[in-house]
Amino acid sequence: MNIFQAQEIFNIAIKIEENGERFYRQAMTITDNDETKKIFQHLANEEINHKKIFEELQSKLKEYTPAESYPGEYMDYLNAFVENVLFPQNTDSVNFTGTTNTLAAIRFAIQKELDSIYYYKEIKNFIPATQQTAVDNIIEEERRHFMQLMKLKKTLG
Repeated sequence: MNIFQAQEIFNIAIKIEENGERFYRQAMTITDNDETKKIFQHLANEEINHKKIFEELQSKLKEYTPAESYPGEYMDYLNAFVENVLFPQNTDSVNFTGTTNTLAAIRFAIQKELDSIYYYKEIKNFIPATQQTAVDNIIEEERRHFMQLMKLKKTLG
């Protein structure tokens, strides 16, 4: 593995956070519920913070080679995950397929939080142990986002 590939992993994580922020800001515009708007605003702000953390990790990144069963194994896996789950070609992950329903937006957000958690758990294989705590912290925050959204879904629907 080379440093360019590791940089690309963080570029994807940064894009996930940027898309998440845009999504939550867009979701704020489709709900009339003030509490829901506050939660979406909070989650948008959290995505900004996560982006900053990934940018900082990226700036400190040194070349690191994870154990692989064949050269490029992790990159192949992560690329397939990104192309098929996080950013599938036939959907707009930011626009959540044009939904104007608050409950549908919450369901979409729940799935994207889970997808993000999964991706972040996987990228830990690409970074040294000394930098993994920051990613673990983001994973825990994403889990809290998931729980907030589940509670919100339960109260609304």
